[in-house]
Amino acid sequence: MFYYVYILESKKDHMHYTGYTNNLKRRLIEHMNGRSFATECRAPFQLIYFEGCLNQEDAKRREVYLKTHQGRKFLGLRLIAFNRANQSRLAQAVDILG
Repeated sequence: MFYYVYILESKKDHMHYTGYTNNLKRRLIEHMNGRSFATECRAPFQLIYFEGCLNQEDAKRREVYLKTHQGRKFLGLRLIAFNRANQSRLAQAVDILG
């Protein structure tokens, strides 16, 4: 089983939400349908980043790191590089999960 750390961007206010789950597709649907207390008023969302982990503890640790100053800095640099390369790759990856 995989655990996923993910970053959502609100299309409403462009703020980011970081979380982790063992079922990325189900969790994204929950966020989009307002079934998450933390994000219900900020929908709709766009998945902008995710990582797969082999166990839950690694995913939790990574989520905590990505919420720190250094983690946000890492993510910002990663997203800049990603946007330069090709935005369609993330959409393809989401389709694979689908």
